[in-house]
Amino acid sequence: MNILNLRLYTSNRLENLAQSLAESVRRPLRSPLEPETIVVQSQGMARWLKLQLADRHGICSNCRFPFPRAFSQESFKTVLGELPEEAAYEPEVLVWRVIHHLPGFLGQPEFDSLKHYLGAERDDRKLFQLADRIAYVFDQYLVFRPDLVRQWDSGADHDWQAKLWREVSAPFREQHPAALQARLIQRLEQANASVAGLPERVAIFGVSALPPFYLQIFAALARHIEVSLYLLEPCEQFWGYISSGPEQEQTLRRAGRGASEAAQLHLEKGNRLLASMGQLGRDFLSLLQEAGDWQETEPPLFVPPTGEHLLSRIQADILNLDDRGRGETPRKAVLRQDDSAQVHSCHSPLRELEVLYDHLLDWFERDPQLAPRDILVMIPEIELYAPYIHAVFGSPEQEAFRFPFSISDGTARMQSHLAETFLSLLQLADSRLHASRVLALLEAAHVRRKFALTEDDSELIRHWVAEVRIRWGQDQQQRAALGLPAWSENTWQHGLERLLLGYAMAETGEELFEGILPYDDIEGNASEVLGSLAEFLERLFRALKSLKTARPLDEWAATFQSLLHSFFEISEAEAQELQVLTTCFRSEEHTSELQSLRHL
Repeated sequence: MNILNLRLYTSNRLENLAQSLAESVRRPLRSPLEPETIVVQSQGMARWLKLQLADRHGICSNCRFPFPRAFSQESFKTVLGELPEEAAYEPEVLVWRVIHHLPGFLGQPEFDSLKHYLGAERDDRKLFQLADRIAYVFDQYLVFRPDLVRQWDSGADHDWQAKLWREVSAPFREQHPAALQARLIQRLEQANASVAGLPERVAIFGVSALPPFYLQIFAALARHIEVSLYLLEPCEQFWGYISSGPEQEQTLRRAGRGASEAAQLHLEKGNRLLASMGQLGRDFLSLLQEAGDWQETEPPLFVPPTGEHLLSRIQADILNLDDRGRGETPRKAVLRQDDSAQVHSCHSPLRELEVLYDHLLDWFERDPQLAPRDILVMIPEIELYAPYIHAVFGSPEQEAFRFPFSISDGTARMQSHLAETFLSLLQLADSRLHASRVLALLEAAHVRRKFALTEDDSELIRHWVAEVRIRWGQDQQQRAALGLPAWSENTWQHGLERLLLGYAMAETGEELFEGILPYDDIEGNASEVLGSLAEFLERLFRALKSLKTARPLDEWAATFQSLLHSFFEISEAEAQELQVLTTCFRSEEHTSELQSLRHL
């Protein structure tokens, strides 16, 4: 009988957990070539942990930091043998299988809701969007509802989700994560000897929560290897049963009790802040108890906060599960100059980052020991804030106020200006070609270099666009296609004709030529700028027309490559960004980012 080797390290300080991990990895592995395996949930945590290990050991080498999903896939291959290289259950692949099979089910009664949504006329874009959402939900089921998926595989349930899943999953019925997890656990429980290929030990560091799917895998592995979980815990007491005010009210309503009867149900309140904002951590504690016999280490790693400022008092109350202002814990006065905990209400994301930037500069000035690597900024929607981060932190008013920063866990679009510009080009295909959006594309550094334009040339073009009153639309045909009057005035085509006539003809004042008023203020070297603008618009209109044609995915990759060549000139410093973008064209792992924009 194998004994579970599950070790749990908890602390209210992440630095203490890092110190404990550093001491653990000091013990050499049996093989000097085997890497240390540390499972994390984000690249930001991996980067921080590398710095912490390097600071304590002088070097951080031969350590790998897989995500839980990647580590589970490695475990499946090691324990169960070779698996197909192509993961057909990945959402990016599964979406196309849903598109292929879904129309054939629409005649069945269970699919009436989907049939009503899609409508009588086939709309490929709507079908893709629906299939993309269904594929995402199926992918979530594989991790968060594996038992349900396995029931569907065995023929249980006959609603539309179960029927569609059985059809699209037929080629990989025994190869998806839910099926592999069950086989993995069974194999590890039955194996008496050590399983070759598994790492000697695995550390899980800095995770805020893990689905039961992964906890069960780690518990099964612990029969053969050492598994350690380093968990950041704000409270030293057991707080798994505390509940917030709204939760207690809901419980009382379900039990048909009044507020005066709350004591009879033994509802624990604890610290109000922890109860209201710590639900995720509280639920994770319950999952840990259910998923395996985790043995907490001794001595405890909790450290009482020091200091008398507001933040320390809040941390101390949470650590000791005190609810200040209630019972025997009186309130304490807060000094007016205490700025350890602040709340700022800002009118926009840009303003939020400007306030943050000003505070960081103030902190660096007040504390010479403080370094940028010591600061972590957490943002819930990083894609929304990414452009503003670059605008505020990447372009300071004075060079002396610049300090290094990086955006972790971002997509290729966020990490590359080239990718952002390229995707903005694709988005123009479904737009009205507003003057501001087209000019923003032309003014991008990669595009300006391609058409031999300088920043001054861009200002001149913007002046011309304003003078000839270009507002939106390629020409009158595009406006007519939108169900609007087929007027050519204020379109790109009409404005370009005014500019070209102004250069080709002598000044005529207010005299029309074939119904077009020439723009006279073009002479000298401005003609070269006009030529570049005309070439850019010609390529743009031709490219946008080609993007409206349906084609297979491999042809789309070639089309995107051609667009890169036609509109962008890449410098040596941007070669890595180009590599990231071209890799997206070839890799199924990243094509969803382009698919979501083009709705192919």
